[in-house]
Amino acid sequence: MAKITINGITKEYPVGTTFETVVNEYQDEYKGEIALVKENGKIRELNKTIAVDAEVEFITLREPIGHKTYERSATMIFVKALSDVVGSKIEGKVKVEFSIGAGIYCSPQGNYKVTSDLVEHVNIRMNEIVEQNIPIVKKAYPIADAVEIFKEQGMKDKVNLFKYRMSSNVNVYSIDDYYDYYYGFMLPSTGYVKSFIVMQYEKGFLLLLPDASSPFELEMFQPRQKLFDSMDASTDWGNALGVGTVGDLNNKICSGQLEDVILVQEALQERKIGEIASEIVKRGGVKFVMIAGPSSSGKTSFSHRLSIQLRTHGLNPHPIAVDDYFVNRENTPRDEKGDYNFECLEAIDVEQFNKDMCELLEGKRVELPSFNFKTGQREYTGNFMQLEEDDILVIEGIHGLNDKMSYKLPTESKFKIYISALTCLNIDGHNRIPTTDGRLLRRMVRDARTRGTVAGKTIRMWPSVRRGEEENIFPFQESADVMFNSALIFELAALKLYAEPLLHGIGKDEPEYYEAQRLLKFLGYFVAIPSDKIPINSLARQFVGGSIFKV
Repeated sequence: MAKITINGITKEYPVGTTFETVVNEYQDEYKGEIALVKENGKIRELNKTIAVDAEVEFITLREPIGHKTYERSATMIFVKALSDVVGSKIEGKVKVEFSIGAGIYCSPQGNYKVTSDLVEHVNIRMNEIVEQNIPIVKKAYPIADAVEIFKEQGMKDKVNLFKYRMSSNVNVYSIDDYYDYYYGFMLPSTGYVKSFIVMQYEKGFLLLLPDASSPFELEMFQPRQKLFDSMDASTDWGNALGVGTVGDLNNKICSGQLEDVILVQEALQERKIGEIASEIVKRGGVKFVMIAGPSSSGKTSFSHRLSIQLRTHGLNPHPIAVDDYFVNRENTPRDEKGDYNFECLEAIDVEQFNKDMCELLEGKRVELPSFNFKTGQREYTGNFMQLEEDDILVIEGIHGLNDKMSYKLPTESKFKIYISALTCLNIDGHNRIPTTDGRLLRRMVRDARTRGTVAGKTIRMWPSVRRGEEENIFPFQESADVMFNSALIFELAALKLYAEPLLHGIGKDEPEYYEAQRLLKFLGYFVAIPSDKIPINSLARQFVGGSIFKV
């Protein structure tokens, strides 16, 4: 017998009892369905068995890690259902690409066309698999055996990925005779995936799943065409470079083709920046270029490079940071925890910003402020500006797309740009890389280098940062005139050298330890590259250092 303590109460269970059995006793006490457990602080899947005395905590679908577990399990069911309907694991292949709102876009890779009839049959088959409540079995295989399994199922991307794995074993999941690899935890059986729908979308499928806040309720899908087009174009860039997965990137690195990948990727980004500058000039009458995007998108480097392109058209760009219009610290709103909320619009002196911008537009000479982050006060130090005919302001700030921020400025005088690091590189065909992971690693490396911030603090602050983005940035992204994807297909391999030591510095006794371990496992898929091959004007330099710009 083993003593299991839950919520301060200890019970005895026979050794070998599954955690799912224990969970069933407590489920009614929890609002969200329990997806995983923590056994003595270590996360376990529910089909794992009790072996020792332990303190056990529950993780529900309402928590980020539980929600991701639901997403992975639903994805595996979708991929199996598609192969069942098409009639072949090889012919019915699909690539799980990127998220669009509450949906995950998946593109066909086999010899079939996505039709409404096919989508209907996939939905039917998924529901059958869920109703049968088939166990999702995990088994560790030696790398060589796992590679043979994936070869038989036509999964060349996974064969490619495991060429570079340092461990001797790999965990393979199965639903009946369907085998797959997933980066992260899974639910114990298909019956746990109660809410989903597959839709036909663009050239492929959209797997619509519930939000973590309402684990069994599907939201109505709202198309985000500009976001999709940007992600799709970036995927095409990766395909043009021959780099769609981490395995492809590792092959390029190890075959001596890294420099070519970097040069072409940088050239593609520069071409896009040039096209945006041309569009601004072509429109005419633009005096305010409003740049907004979530944390660690590379807004500052992008604004510098865009300014250079605007200069080639004869314009004279001037950078303005909306942060300089922060209200004085004592007037900053506080959140529900009593902490300063620097992300909300009310943290900005909107009236003063609009007054200054309107006076500049009228040709008046205006003294612009700067914000002293040490004292928490706005200061005026003689920074006067007066716009001439060829002058244009490049304004960077998280509220740039929100018209309430610039409500007095004429619409025709504004050109709005949304920038984000929209990672389109996949671990493999069925394991996408969340864009938030790439941005978190960027921020971690940058903050450690420029501010001396330890990785644990960056991870701890990240949920708050994400909430601010959800409230103040993402709702306005489709209102942008253009979107720019700042993600670089090689950057995670470069960030690895900087991020790994920082993550290893997080101790087991720290709350951020398990997130650090997850990120370390993720970075383990990459062959690391030195940063000396990265151009000095690259957006990546804003994070790893060595940029020609003041960032």
